[in-house]
Amino acid sequence: SGRHPAYESRAHFYGIASRLMRQVLVDTARSRGAWKRGAGLEVPLPLVPDRAPKADQSVLALNDALDRLEKIDPVKSKLIELKYFGGLTADETSEAMSMPVHIVRRELRLAHALLRREKTERIKGLERRRRLKSSRSTRQ
Repeated sequence: SGRHPAYESRAHFYGIASRLMRQVLVDTARSRGAWKRGAGLEVPLPLVPDRAPKADQSVLALNDALDRLEKIDPVKSKLIELKYFGGLTADETSEAMSMPVHIVRRELRLAHALLRREKTERIKGLERRRRLKSSRSTRQ
């Protein structure tokens, strides 16, 4: 029909735009992963550039972390989404979310700390599993 949806507010618009950008990046990262697992076998490998597989993993890891953060604190998750996927500054986020800018900055700092802690815990867990797997294989 060509009509744009009715947005309730600037926050609603920016929220939708940020969520869509997040979904596009996550879908792109997932499709690259699927291609590497064989979904694109008809294309010769030298013709397809390998674009930042670590970046794809980072997008997917951030997406998973934001999904978990959203269950704990939806506001912090939305602020991170607006900043990283929507490209909004703290001032723009403050206006879009109708929150004082100092609260936006504080909540972003806290959200970053939570995401950093989760990343550290995941890395430690992976290292433990790797050591356990390694010790099991040396015993056999």
